[in-house]
Amino acid sequence: MQRIEKANQKAIDRMVAGDPVLVDVIPAARAIPALKDRMILHAGPPIEWGRMCGPMRGAIMGIAVFEGWADDLAEAESMAAAGEFEFHPNHHFDAVGPMTGMTTFSQPLMVVENATYGNRAYCAINEGLGKVMRFGGNDAEVLERLCWLRDDFGPSLGRALRHMDGLPLKSLVARGLTMGDEMHQRNVACSGLTLRALSPVLAATSDTNEALAKALAFMGDNDQFFLNIAMAMGKSIMDPVRDIEGASVVTAMCRNGTDFGIRVSGTGDAWFTSPVEMPAGLYFPGFTEKDANPDMGDSTIVETIGLGGFAMGAAPAVAGFVGAGAASEAGHYTRTMSEIAIAENPEWTIPSMDYLGVPTGIDIRLVVETGLAPTINTGIAHREPGVGQVGAGVVRAPMACFEKALLALAASLGVS
Repeated sequence: MQRIEKANQKAIDRMVAGDPVLVDVIPAARAIPALKDRMILHAGPPIEWGRMCGPMRGAIMGIAVFEGWADDLAEAESMAAAGEFEFHPNHHFDAVGPMTGMTTFSQPLMVVENATYGNRAYCAINEGLGKVMRFGGNDAEVLERLCWLRDDFGPSLGRALRHMDGLPLKSLVARGLTMGDEMHQRNVACSGLTLRALSPVLAATSDTNEALAKALAFMGDNDQFFLNIAMAMGKSIMDPVRDIEGASVVTAMCRNGTDFGIRVSGTGDAWFTSPVEMPAGLYFPGFTEKDANPDMGDSTIVETIGLGGFAMGAAPAVAGFVGAGAASEAGHYTRTMSEIAIAENPEWTIPSMDYLGVPTGIDIRLVVETGLAPTINTGIAHREPGVGQVGAGVVRAPMACFEKALLALAASLGVS
């Protein structure tokens, strides 16, 4: 229909025109005034405690102790089961979160502003590798790190960003694509570029040399530091694409370890959900697929803007790491995803694929017509609370979400 094509072109124009800038780090209560005591934002579409997976429950228990709502994990679990916490998706509050996606009012959130449209999006700071809350970790080490991010690193990073009037992200991502990143499983280049840009300003604004050294070491040791920035960037780009009448472009994809959910521009904020699938990939020593939890996290927002699994051709090293085949096959994933996208991003290109622009604008019509579900690069969490990451892999979005969304879009347009 010409009406849909016109609406989709408007959606693509808004995506490409977006100008995301990392401008600040501020407490979540200030970023999201609607956050209140005992309210927990989580990854994925809406879900209640009784349906939550193990790592999601583990993270909720941990964040409740971190916020001082419970004295220990057992009390936190009892409080959650008794309905004493209020649960909402991050996406309902202009935010995103990796894996379990915990967002509560005292956490520091990175702020990405889309300078073109004036909207802001938020994401917590990446905790680093190892046992972390985003994978369901909740022991003393995890909580101590969260306290440091809240009390020291977050305020320091915020001062630096304000001092430099923000860090433009569009060109940084373009460089990262030429250096082997796809911005979901591989963020080595963009994390390094971010560290290089911030280091002089952190040095100029840090309180002490000790604080500076710890901040630089934390960023330098974390190859995934940029992931959370990329997620907030993706959210800031896609939110202005919402609510375009007739547009069949996906504006959000996310999962909570139980359900996978998508939103589509022409159907507003409605969620279309289906049971989430299990990633296929490689496991850390001592773990197998029997230990794995189904896929989770808001990080699929990066695939929604054409990165991650859609840009795998830029990151051949990722193919082997996530068990997707030989490095030479990485380009195949990008070419396949081009079949369900309606455009290429002229500013984010892949040199090794003759400067092909990353596939941009997932069209639910093409997904259903071709039977090709979006490819997602992802980490794999242990199914039990408190264990953490056990591997990395590739997962497909469930087709049922797109079928439901297409029927709803058709109904909104009066098409039977």
